[in-house]
Amino acid sequence: MLKQKGEYIHPSALLCIVTATNYKKFAKITGLQLETVNERQKQRVKKGIYHIQHVNNFHNRLKKWMERFQGVATKYLDNYLYWFRWLDKEKNLAFEKRVEQMLVLACQKSNYSTVEILRSA
Repeated sequence: MLKQKGEYIHPSALLCIVTATNYKKFAKITGLQLETVNERQKQRVKKGIYHIQHVNNFHNRLKKWMERFQGVATKYLDNYLYWFRWLDKEKNLAFEKRVEQMLVLACQKSNYSTVEILRSA
C-alpha cells in the first residue's frame, strides 16, 4: 500500500532519476516533481543541478555498511536503516560526542521513542 504524499515524502521533494518507467509512474501517483537523467546518452547532469550522484553515493555507503550483517530479518530492517541514518547524520561529530549521544538515546524510556526521534530527524 502506498502512503499518502507527505507521510514519508516531503511535499516539496523532487525525484531525480535515471530514465525508468516505474519511477515515472511512482512520481505521477505521489504527485512528485520529476527530473530524469539519461545515462545511456552519457548525460550526467541536467540543467546544471539535477544529478543522481548523491543517491548513488548514499546507496554505496548503505550497501557497504549493511554487508557486515550478512543479511537482516525484514522485521528489523527499519531499525538497521534508522541506525545507519543516525550514524550517517552524525558522521562529522567527534567520536566521543557520538558515543555520548548514543548512550543518551539508549537510556530513553523505550526503543520506540528512539525510533520516533530518528524518524523525525
